[in-house]
Amino acid sequence: MNKLFITLSIMMGVVVLSSNYLVQFPINYFGLNEILTYGAFSYPIAFLITDLANRSYGKLLARQIVYLGFLIGIIFTLLFSTDFADLISVRIAIGSGVAFITAQLLDIQIFDRLRKKEWFVAPLTSSLIGSTVDTFLFFSISFYATGVPWVTLSLGDLAVKILVAIIMLIPFRMLLKIIKPIKVQYKNL
Repeated sequence: MNKLFITLSIMMGVVVLSSNYLVQFPINYFGLNEILTYGAFSYPIAFLITDLANRSYGKLLARQIVYLGFLIGIIFTLLFSTDFADLISVRIAIGSGVAFITAQLLDIQIFDRLRKKEWFVAPLTSSLIGSTVDTFLFFSISFYATGVPWVTLSLGDLAVKILVAIIMLIPFRMLLKIIKPIKVQYKNL
């Protein structure tokens, strides 16, 4: 495995862990506590990582990075930020896992189908669709019937994810100039 593959996998795990922790905290400024958590700002970076991996390695190795990042993130989430005595904390861990793996694998498929279009079409489209699926899966699994205003939180969260997905096009484009596609031998996978 090369250094970039390992770096992207670890970064994915860090994003999952930090987002799972930060989603527990609403933003208590400007009346945003009913519509936004801090996790909305860190999670879209996962789509940047997935899209860079997909562009550099193709969809097969991008999936491996997602699986490895998922494993790292879930293990650390269960160890450090899940309170097993608190049902909402457990639901957050489950919701995070289901939403993450579903949205990231969807992102990879969409990106792969659009990869030959203009440079921004694949990352923007796959991130927007993936973020939408992730947001509604996560919030419904984690907070449905808990008294937490999950619908408004999910809409606020999605609005920020869309904004961040658009902003992430800047580092994506810059990193495309630095990270060169790697030819991968798929027979060894």
